[in-house]
Amino acid sequence: MNAPGSPVPRRTALAGLVVLLGAAACSGTAPQPRRLRIAAGAGDLGADLAALVNAHLRNVAASVVRPAAPTGAADLIARGEAELGFSQTDILGPDQSVTALARVYDDLLHLVVQADRPITTVDDLRGRRVSVGESGSGTAVTAGRLLAAAGVEAGAYDRSELGLDDAIGALARGDVDAFFFSGGLPVAGIRDLSARTRIRIVDLAGWAGTLRGTYSDVYVVRNIPTSTYQAPPSATIADTTLLLASASLPDALAFDVTRLLLEHRDTLAATHPALEALDARSAVATMPAPLHPGAARYYRSVKP
Repeated sequence: MNAPGSPVPRRTALAGLVVLLGAAACSGTAPQPRRLRIAAGAGDLGADLAALVNAHLRNVAASVVRPAAPTGAADLIARGEAELGFSQTDILGPDQSVTALARVYDDLLHLVVQADRPITTVDDLRGRRVSVGESGSGTAVTAGRLLAAAGVEAGAYDRSELGLDDAIGALARGDVDAFFFSGGLPVAGIRDLSARTRIRIVDLAGWAGTLRGTYSDVYVVRNIPTSTYQAPPSATIADTTLLLASASLPDALAFDVTRLLLEHRDTLAATHPALEALDARSAVATMPAPLHPGAARYYRSVKP
């Protein structure tokens, strides 16, 4: 036995270290995966992006949380209850401290009617049965702003609040005369509807200036060509959908998520056709949300 205070023999010390390392290995205390919560509405890209992250990034566990309000994605990120989220730019508050990884696609407001209905303007919705979008959705916000700008008060039409699938079914059955939906081109459900029912997309382009002056300068005019749906060409108001991120998201993780989004664009576009137009040149334009430094590093890495 060694005397008190005498040095421990080197062989004994090494043996003790081996025992400690072996015990740690056997304890099964592997590092906990980093949590990555993605705020996204029903049918959004969130679930598919989470699946990509879980398949390709080690020690990251991605999941989807559903916001309770149109501004919910940004709100959840600002409160530390999500790390990523999808949001239309027209519903971002000026003081929300979030960054962005990508401009994902243009969001076009569709006002869909059956081709034989005498509804060619917003004012023609008076006295009609109209779905303004699912309660708490970005569609409902944009449609509400449009109707207010046009002076079509809530009591002037028979209002319902349907999600896209329910609205498509209701229009096909004649249960509603028109429905609003905001999404990237082409919206798969509307495209499928146009293949079996003659529809028309009401032209809304004339309201872009009013909405810019009243609500937000993000609104622009976008065309909907005949090739998008089996319907006459039209134009409408649009803003953009961003992939938002917490400013505290580690740069390396922001880089990797941005990379996955761009590198797997074709896979994602199979379910979300609007992503067919996504590329690094368009994705980098994320204002009014500032670009996350990790995402900026990715875009610099692929710049020609």
